[in-house]
Amino acid sequence: MRVKFGHFIFFLTWCLAGISQPVQLSPEAQISVITCGPGSDLYASFGHSAFRVQDPEINLDLVYNYGTFDFDAPNFYLNFARGRPVFKLSRQLFVNFLYTYQLENRWVKEQILDLESKEKKDIFRFLENNYRPENRNYKYDYLWENCSTKIPEVLSNVLGKTLVFREDHLLEQYSFRELMQQNLSWNSWGSFGIDLALGSVIDRVADEEETMFLPDYVFRQMNNSSVSNRPLVSRQRTILDLNNGERAFLFTTSPLFWTLFLFVFTITITLIDYRNQTRSRWLDFVLLLLTGMSGMLITYLWFFSDHSAAANNYNILWALPFNIIIAFFMAKKGPVAKWLPRYFRVVLLILILVPVLWVADVQGFPPLASVILLILAVRYLYLDFYFRKFYPVWVNDVWKSKR
Repeated sequence: MRVKFGHFIFFLTWCLAGISQPVQLSPEAQISVITCGPGSDLYASFGHSAFRVQDPEINLDLVYNYGTFDFDAPNFYLNFARGRPVFKLSRQLFVNFLYTYQLENRWVKEQILDLESKEKKDIFRFLENNYRPENRNYKYDYLWENCSTKIPEVLSNVLGKTLVFREDHLLEQYSFRELMQQNLSWNSWGSFGIDLALGSVIDRVADEEETMFLPDYVFRQMNNSSVSNRPLVSRQRTILDLNNGERAFLFTTSPLFWTLFLFVFTITITLIDYRNQTRSRWLDFVLLLLTGMSGMLITYLWFFSDHSAAANNYNILWALPFNIIIAFFMAKKGPVAKWLPRYFRVVLLILILVPVLWVADVQGFPPLASVILLILAVRYLYLDFYFRKFYPVWVNDVWKSKR
């Protein structure tokens, strides 16, 4: 895409001058909300929102983007794991912004806001102040502070009580979890990861204003808002009419394939174990290690990070963090501790709580959790049976006395 020479010179001069003199918008200036379609990567699956400021009188056409992050920033991954990722407001030429979405084959729509001259200048001044180095960074939260929530936040801060978000445009109400899953395939690792890592706090129904953590719902809300008793959006248009298309999908790489494979594999090995009156220690080790590691992740996100959406996560009832320790006990040859058989009777009872909470709508679990529960139930039941029938008294204290 070609960049107009006048735009480039203006932007370059402005940046080099450090904006020592505030730019004054002309009466021809326009403020608009840009909404972009979803992309292929997980972080882009929900689309994007930004502000556009254009003024043909002074060759100004800029995008103010609150969704910018830097992988190379100090401690970026550590801060993200802690729930403290730092995002920032960036400013760039609109043509450069648009070129990125053209390359990614993503649609771009624009809603031009019906604002008075003073309101435009106030929003522009607010964005410029936010762009100052000391103000541009903010603590990101995927539900409460992101590129989309910043759109109504900025408009509300500048326009105040003259701005009204009407609440009659949504025919149905959804929970935060349901809203997040609308742009994801249920049989994807992204969908599975979100349902695994986030707790029951996102199963609350979101009101109209809260839905604006997603770009598509910002777009809908802008069309159902008013400023000083006039519609907020004067007109809208499609800038790029592109479609990201169907994402490449291989069933053999999907979570459903691997959970079904593990289910069939576990059933087969368990039947062989039953026929031979033995126990495949390596299978028990793998199952317990995987669920234990998942439980440790859930525990960390819930209790030791700032990820507010990860609280009250009842996936921990099947992904027990204690399993990571039990795995090594079960991998040993010879007798086991006397308390170990009792452990599997207890976890079997705990597993029953998961479908109860699921049916009661206390929390939404990954759809594939039903297969995982069957895998664990089959193996735990066999272990309880094995210890009672084939391994009744062969525990550590008895073994030691015989020696």
